[in-house]
Amino acid sequence: MQRRNIGLCVVFAIITCGIYMFYWMYQINETARRINPQRWNTDGGMVILFTIITCGIYGYYWNYQMGKAFQVFPDVTDNSILYLILSILNLDIVNYCLIQNDINRYTPE
Repeated sequence: MQRRNIGLCVVFAIITCGIYMFYWMYQINETARRINPQRWNTDGGMVILFTIITCGIYGYYWNYQMGKAFQVFPDVTDNSILYLILSILNLDIVNYCLIQNDINRYTPE
């Protein structure tokens, strides 16, 4: 797991007109695969491909599942419905920030 500066990730996402968000999505997905392979084992490249092919619909499912995948951390609640609602409202970047915050909190420095 890798700690990331959330502010810089948001700035990169804005500067690259959202392209960096695909990389960030990939990295979050790979972290989920490492920490909870029973809950999530889809490859990051396939997640991005499915999201593009389905015009973003798969992204809703992915955000929902990430809310459940990171429950292995202590004190992390099931945020799947929150992530789904934010994704439907096109606020995926908020989801990524919340997920990255959980990753940063439980990743040793």
